[in-house]
Amino acid sequence: MSTLPTRLLVLWCPDWPAVAAVAAGGVAVTRPAAVFLANRVVACTAVARARGVRRGMRRREAESRCPELAVFGADDGRDARLFEAVARAVEELVVGLEVVRPGLIAVPVSGAAGYFGGEIRLAEKLLDQVAAEAGVECQVGVAEGLFAATIAARHGEFVEHGEAAAFLAPLPVAELDQPGSDRAELVGLLTRLGLRTLGAFAALTERDVLARFAFDGVLAHRLARGLSERPPLRRRPPPELSLTESFDPVLERVDVAAFVAQSIGVRFHAGLAERGLACTRLGIYAITESGEQLGRVWRCAEPLTPQGVSDRVRWQFEGWLRAAPGSRPTSGVARLTLEPQETVEGRSLQLGLWRGGNPAAGPDEDEELTLERAGRAFVRVQGLLGPEGVVTPLLDGGRDPAGRVRLVPWGDARDPVSPPDAPMLAPPTPPREGWSHDNGPTAWGEALGATWPGRLPTPSPATVLVRPLPAEVVDAEGQLVGLTAHRRLTASPSRLSILGEPSRMVLDWSRVWPMTRVANRAPGPPRARVQMLIAGAPDEPPEAVLLLCAGIENPLWTVEGVYD
Repeated sequence: MSTLPTRLLVLWCPDWPAVAAVAAGGVAVTRPAAVFLANRVVACTAVARARGVRRGMRRREAESRCPELAVFGADDGRDARLFEAVARAVEELVVGLEVVRPGLIAVPVSGAAGYFGGEIRLAEKLLDQVAAEAGVECQVGVAEGLFAATIAARHGEFVEHGEAAAFLAPLPVAELDQPGSDRAELVGLLTRLGLRTLGAFAALTERDVLARFAFDGVLAHRLARGLSERPPLRRRPPPELSLTESFDPVLERVDVAAFVAQSIGVRFHAGLAERGLACTRLGIYAITESGEQLGRVWRCAEPLTPQGVSDRVRWQFEGWLRAAPGSRPTSGVARLTLEPQETVEGRSLQLGLWRGGNPAAGPDEDEELTLERAGRAFVRVQGLLGPEGVVTPLLDGGRDPAGRVRLVPWGDARDPVSPPDAPMLAPPTPPREGWSHDNGPTAWGEALGATWPGRLPTPSPATVLVRPLPAEVVDAEGQLVGLTAHRRLTASPSRLSILGEPSRMVLDWSRVWPMTRVANRAPGPPRARVQMLIAGAPDEPPEAVLLLCAGIENPLWTVEGVYD
């Protein structure tokens, strides 16, 4: 349990999503650029940081600080495709490299360091190789374990043997929240408890951590102590866990490969789950129609979910099929093999991994998993269409049904915000002559309890029309029904015609709902809403509609909504 993890060299390309976006977009490297996801900065170039742009910043604020900022959407496929050139450059010097994510590569350091004359000499060779072959600047770090080595790469450190825990101890506990780890909530809790450094967290006993922070806290506690996230599992996965798929016709297009990756990822994960296992190192191997052999290993800090497997297969196909001329295969992929090179047992899995396939999971767990998947899907759609591409409705302040609904981009705060010119209640004054409780909720006795005078009562219409339909309301004599100066109907409605269609009988109608409470201060013609119940078509039930009437002479009627 206390055995030190494998010593790794990690090669890190800072701000890789922004670097890849700039390269793909043909933007000058001297121009500030940033990548946005859900309307927030996820990566930016050094030039943009010098102008005040930071990760997590909203797009509006980033562009206000740096008006010349080049804006790009997040694209995992683009990042993986361009990073393949970096992986190939590293692979020319060392074997056994593992792609953690686009922008981050880990390699076992022992054999390569001995061949090149030491770790520092190996690092120098890799830096020169990547700069010459891929034209990318990067940093390297060496330490025991992927977590410590990744942080060492960000600091450009070579941690001595057995000193990973001492290296991590003074660092802030926020380092635990690495991309893809989803530990923001745990980091926030540790900070509030006064455990602000990794050393302070590591000083706790594992028993106390398990009692207070559950299993996820134990995994993070192991990282803070300089150990592997999970105890080492040395047994080789049995061959039957591998999944091989042949294609006829061969795969030559990334969109087809992405579709295939979805089903392959689900089947591969299901095969492991049946044996209580999950994959933490995934080998992706392919044979082309002309016999070329391709391969890449992806290392994962977290056990792979079905979507995680599918994503990595798709990213790898992006790198193979869309590589620069001379580096891509000469023909399509005829056979694909997924091989679990490292697995963990079911008891080592985090709850979020096996919850979805656990038949004992309760409805609350299934609902939580569904919402989590939906949230990831919404974020990906926003990456394609922009932040306004996915919105959710929010009930807000207002008088009419359409005005009370505000569309909020996914990921933004869903806090009700009433318009700044929201009308306030007037001081008590006697009701003006002609008003009575029959005039609706804006009459004297009922208006004092309303924040929005004239607001319709519940229930709201089931359908609110974006474009109100013109209508005509007549009385029993065939004369147009309108409003008086005191917002009363001039006559009892008898028939209603919508869009010039044959009129229908008005079976019943509600009181009048004036648009303003203080009638003698209302500008323009009087306006009011009326709910009407009209006869349906033959063999159809009656229908309830919401109408707006404006004007005294030649009144204009429109249908604003329909009730169920």
